[in-house]
Amino acid sequence: FSIMTDAPVAGPSWREQAVARSLDSARTRAENRVQRFLDAALELMDAGSTKDFTVQEVVERSGQSLRSFYQYFGGKHELLLALFEESIRTTAEHLREVTDGVDDPSERLHRFVIEYYLVCRPPAKGKGARKGGAAPPPVLVEFAQQLLTAHPTEAAGAFVPLVSLLEEILDSAAEAGAVRDDLDRRRAAGVLLESVMFNPFSATISGTSLQAPATAAEELWDLLFHGLS
Repeated sequence: FSIMTDAPVAGPSWREQAVARSLDSARTRAENRVQRFLDAALELMDAGSTKDFTVQEVVERSGQSLRSFYQYFGGKHELLLALFEESIRTTAEHLREVTDGVDDPSERLHRFVIEYYLVCRPPAKGKGARKGGAAPPPVLVEFAQQLLTAHPTEAAGAFVPLVSLLEEILDSAAEAGAVRDDLDRRRAAGVLLESVMFNPFSATISGTSLQAPATAAEELWDLLFHGLS
């Protein structure tokens, strides 16, 4: 008889390892440079509450070069888009943390809506950061409105993390019989997110903008939930 053994598998060559290390190092440097540009833009937004800063101001505050900026961004629009995408991703992670420990599907949906309302609500003057530290600055809310109108494909791509999480929550709620099972869950997710995100406009129109945030959030939830159920 004969004993069959597997042939030894060669590991990566020194050349492949050297190239991999070089690529990893270059990737890390690029990520750090991009983050410095993003941080600089956020600092300018926080300082002036406006998106009317210039690329040159971002470059100067980041301590990097204009040439370096254009290696990573095609211009100011791409910078704002990157900031908005990062804000959406951070918000989705925060909402997942808040809702993951909730077993009841209906209550999980409730928790999502209430928390997203509080995240999106602009902080009162002098009150500091928004709840959870996940909300976009007012500048990015304004940018979101423009993005939805003028660049719908980019907007849809940016909102994927939030839409996916809410679809998942709606699926569980539908399986449990808490909401209608004949809904297009993706469209329903869009309606819910829009209603919560732009609720300050509704509050202004109705003259209820001074209402306590917790009360306003619960009233909005009651309206949305009974519309679904």
